[in-house]
Amino acid sequence: MALRYVESSKLPTPWGIFGMHGFEDTEDGKEHLVLTMGDVRGDIPVLSRIHSECLTGDALFSLRCDCGAQLQSAMHKIAMEGRGAIFYLRQEGRGIGLLNKIKAYRLQDSGADTVEANERLGFGADLRDYSMLKPMMEHLKISGLRLMTNNPRKVKAMQELGIEVKERLPHQSGRNPHNAKYLETKKGKLGHLLDQNEEE
Repeated sequence: MALRYVESSKLPTPWGIFGMHGFEDTEDGKEHLVLTMGDVRGDIPVLSRIHSECLTGDALFSLRCDCGAQLQSAMHKIAMEGRGAIFYLRQEGRGIGLLNKIKAYRLQDSGADTVEANERLGFGADLRDYSMLKPMMEHLKISGLRLMTNNPRKVKAMQELGIEVKERLPHQSGRNPHNAKYLETKKGKLGHLLDQNEEE
């Protein structure tokens, strides 16, 4: 992957002012962001969230997933700590894209779960690529992560890339009647570590 740093700016949010750092994958043209708060450089691992874009959840307030709630919760936790990073990756629908995601939603309307819907469309359950993370971290001089995730596969992917995950922190929020089946599928078929008693 050829990743190019483009520019940084301030991003005022309801949780505080983040730094927003833009990167471009020069091979496929995709644009990715890192939001930072505080001084993330150095040897102390950074409280972090690796968040794949979910237009429906992040911007359109969909209750079919927990993505928007997880993003907001991560921003809140980082603001409370005063130091952290959110890697916002443009990988809609676990990598299948927005329009295919709508097709998958239609299959889910007819009874398929999120994994079955992707597979019926000819995709794998999760096509996300995390290889852009290491050059992002190197540019920002982030040495290690305290990662907010329920997904052990994500932790394993970081380790395979040579990224140190010092700690995995449970990150549950946004459970509702519309996404109950989705969350159970993530737990049962994708191995997410979900405990209803830990819901924020």
